[in-house]
Amino acid sequence: MAHSGAMEDPRDLAFVLALACLIAAASVAAKRLRIAAPIVLLVAGMTVGFLPGLPRVPLDPDVTLMVLLPPILYGSGVGMSWRGFRNNLRPILLLAVGCVLFTTTAVAVVVHYAVGLPWAVAFVLGAIVSPPDSVAPMAVLRALRLPRRLILVLEGESLVNDATALVTFSFALAAVATGGFSPATAALQFAAIASGEIAFGVAVGWVMLRLRHLADDPRAEVLLALVIPFVAFWPPHLLGGSGVVACVAAGLWVSWNGRRLIRPATRLQGYFIWDLVTWGVEALTFVLTGLQAHSVVEGLAGEGWRRPLTAAALVCATVIAVRFIWVFPATYLPHMLSGAVRRREPAPNWRSAFLLSFVGLRGVVSLAAALSIPFMLGGRAFPDRDLILFVTFCVITFTLLGLGATLARVVRGLGLARDGLAEAEEHKRTELAARIEGIEAVLAGLDRAAAEGAPKASVAALRRRHSDRRRHLGVSADERTDEDPVGDTSILELQLVDIEREAIDRAYTEGRLTDEARRRIEREFDLEEARIRHAAASAAPAVDEQVSDEAEEETSTQSP
Repeated sequence: MAHSGAMEDPRDLAFVLALACLIAAASVAAKRLRIAAPIVLLVAGMTVGFLPGLPRVPLDPDVTLMVLLPPILYGSGVGMSWRGFRNNLRPILLLAVGCVLFTTTAVAVVVHYAVGLPWAVAFVLGAIVSPPDSVAPMAVLRALRLPRRLILVLEGESLVNDATALVTFSFALAAVATGGFSPATAALQFAAIASGEIAFGVAVGWVMLRLRHLADDPRAEVLLALVIPFVAFWPPHLLGGSGVVACVAAGLWVSWNGRRLIRPATRLQGYFIWDLVTWGVEALTFVLTGLQAHSVVEGLAGEGWRRPLTAAALVCATVIAVRFIWVFPATYLPHMLSGAVRRREPAPNWRSAFLLSFVGLRGVVSLAAALSIPFMLGGRAFPDRDLILFVTFCVITFTLLGLGATLARVVRGLGLARDGLAEAEEHKRTELAARIEGIEAVLAGLDRAAAEGAPKASVAALRRRHSDRRRHLGVSADERTDEDPVGDTSILELQLVDIEREAIDRAYTEGRLTDEARRRIEREFDLEEARIRHAAASAAPAVDEQVSDEAEEETSTQSP
């Protein structure tokens, strides 16, 4: 990223290793300090960027858009509920399309009249800063147990708004180059791009899922899964579209259909590999964003600061205010005007509308779009390119550090965490009831197996095991008692696994076990511990906090 050629200079490799260590250290610090990781990573990148003697790391927009963005979008699509996305399509599109276009226009008007940017250039800036980030706010909100519909709307918005902004950005660039713009033509092109990318993304998801199923090899399947986001993103992007819609469509298709075609062994490996990939890519994007601070400031070093600071302050205020102005009418007017909406959806809640308005944090997509502005266009220098870069970076920094740092307190102050916890407890009761139904089906299957002549000892052992599971889950689901046998058993089982680990470790230390045997047993322990933590998270909300938190992290993401 720092140079166009191969990394022949050992200092380049040393810098890459140092960057990896910085990401690890910042992530650990964020967890210990209970601060959202994107905020710590951004500040760490900015701090390192201004240290004297270190090489500058210019962020190649093509690398960001074509290498870093696809896995983030695809992973979000896979983790998104297709049913939730479909059921909340109206509010999602109002935010991801309507609010983005409204913000683009509002910013363009403000900077045209207040700063003097030409209309086409003003729309370029508006399109750049219009899409909220898809990573930073969700990293905070998922841990706060918000009402599920609110999370679904925010996740759905984050999947689509980048496409709206990038397509609008390309139209605005074309207007700068040609000096003309046709709203009707742009609307038709946008509709064509969106529908074409949806079809292409679904086709990619369909083909790749079947290729993975035919491969019948977990490592090959995971490798093909890692390829999917790039196969879905690159062709539409290179053909003049955004690639975002296709990537998201492929992820949603895999999310809905993968449960039938992805094998258990592949899912087990996919969880851990995709968790590492998405964590690393997301962390790298925020550190690289911070590293651009020095270069952005240097770009304006020869100019006065009054105009850039005025523009930055006005745009920051505009993007925040405009989201509030859009969200509240978009929340209440459909219920006031449409009986069908009133019957289909719950009544609007001002607290949810306030939070939807508040989470307009900007991120790496805005920076990548700003950096992709050409230095020359139509044989002349692009107007105010350095100003656009500076304003974009200020918006990203202000929203991430200002809004992001207070997001958790705002959620608690609004009382939405309490609503989300009550909803989560209701969902947990429904889940326990479904699990009990599954165990009862197993017990009925054992009765049939016994009648068909299955070995009595095996049937009896399995019946005892599943009857115990049924009894434990039944007690956990009984609201008249405070007993939690599943949670208590899970905590005890984890202690026993540790005891058995120590015994096996003594045998290995004394030379009574080979390395191969020790590794096999370790894997069994690891799988057993993962099973216990999954069971703890799935059984009851009252499980030990540490066990529950770790298990929730493991079960929160579907394997792509």
